[in-house]
Amino acid sequence: MTRLIEDLYRREGRRVYSTLVRLLGSMDAAEEALHDAFVAAAEQWPSHGVPANPVAWLVSVGRFKSIDKARRQSRFVSIDAAPGVADAAAAVPDEQAPGWEQLWDARHDIEDDRLRLIFTCCHPSLAETARIALTLREVCGLPTEAIASAFLIATPALAQRIVRAKAKILAAGIPYEVPVGAERAARLASVLRVIYLVFNEGYSAHAGASAQHLELADEAIRLARLLLNLMPGEPEVMGLLALMQLHHARSAARCTAEGDLVPLDEQDRTRWDQSAIAEGAVLAEAALRQRGFGAYALQAAIAAVHAEAAAATATDWPQIVGLYDALLRSEPSPVVALNRAVAVAMRDGPEAGLALIGPLLPLLPDYHLAPAAMADLCRRAGQIEAARQHYRAAAALAQQAPERRFLMRRLAELDG
Repeated sequence: MTRLIEDLYRREGRRVYSTLVRLLGSMDAAEEALHDAFVAAAEQWPSHGVPANPVAWLVSVGRFKSIDKARRQSRFVSIDAAPGVADAAAAVPDEQAPGWEQLWDARHDIEDDRLRLIFTCCHPSLAETARIALTLREVCGLPTEAIASAFLIATPALAQRIVRAKAKILAAGIPYEVPVGAERAARLASVLRVIYLVFNEGYSAHAGASAQHLELADEAIRLARLLLNLMPGEPEVMGLLALMQLHHARSAARCTAEGDLVPLDEQDRTRWDQSAIAEGAVLAEAALRQRGFGAYALQAAIAAVHAEAAAATATDWPQIVGLYDALLRSEPSPVVALNRAVAVAMRDGPEAGLALIGPLLPLLPDYHLAPAAMADLCRRAGQIEAARQHYRAAAALAQQAPERRFLMRRLAELDG
């Protein structure tokens, strides 16, 4: 039973939390209610059995317990000062009573609550870093330490940033809803970025012992589908969903049974999910047909070229370079330039790539994939000592254990 409850918390905890935020109007109250609900499940399910709808049970019990706490606290204030609390508390039933599940408010769709919470966390009155950090913490449940590491700031500083952001939402009365019209469009870029960050943490964890946390990648794809249902025809939403599907299609082939990374050109392509590739390719093509497509649609198109190649040697590198040219114009950044340089190296040879990557290294001092790319091209060009130096630099920067092992294996191959 303990394992079942732990698994339910891992899979459904943030869905329950998001709905509790809507029902209770407070992230802090929802977090406490979530904890109380799972404690109640651990106490009651072993003897009473698992309810038919455990998610609804957890939401209802969490809500009831939160109101019950408010009722007890209201004893210390006058009824006139808190009439709403008194009225709500008086209506609270016993969660074990027959038919209690029918008390669940069916007017709201629990599947949409996390999307409502994402738009709330991405309100333009918050700084962008606060929007992203708040959403990763509150919507996806990522540990504060992991988010702080991704932002390269101290954990206490990030925790304070999240606290201030929640306080601002509460003080400003920002509603937990999906906005409409121009307000929705204004927040879309942040929402898309947050969803993609969640996916990246699942598809290729930034740090830790495991390369992948696929439940997060699955959740990001689910959120993108909800967003596409909300905004059909929006090219960047289509592009993001396509991009994630095309990458996620390779998940089964990215790691060995022992958890070691397998580079793209060595992956068993028969293990790629062809249905996900087909869906992603269709979405990518549809996105590029729309006016106003941007970086996500272009990245999806690049991923589609990789995914549709029957073998690594069949990859259409000239087309990929052309797409990176367009992406660099749309979103100029050292990371995009780095990826383009690798594609140029695959098209024109390692020396051409080395000439492009060299000037980028000072612009990416903490990005381990920059010296890793340099090391790989040096290895291919026969510059063995330079390759060793860059592999060591990349391994020192890498925070994910499988990536460090991969880089050290490459280094050992050179020494061997």
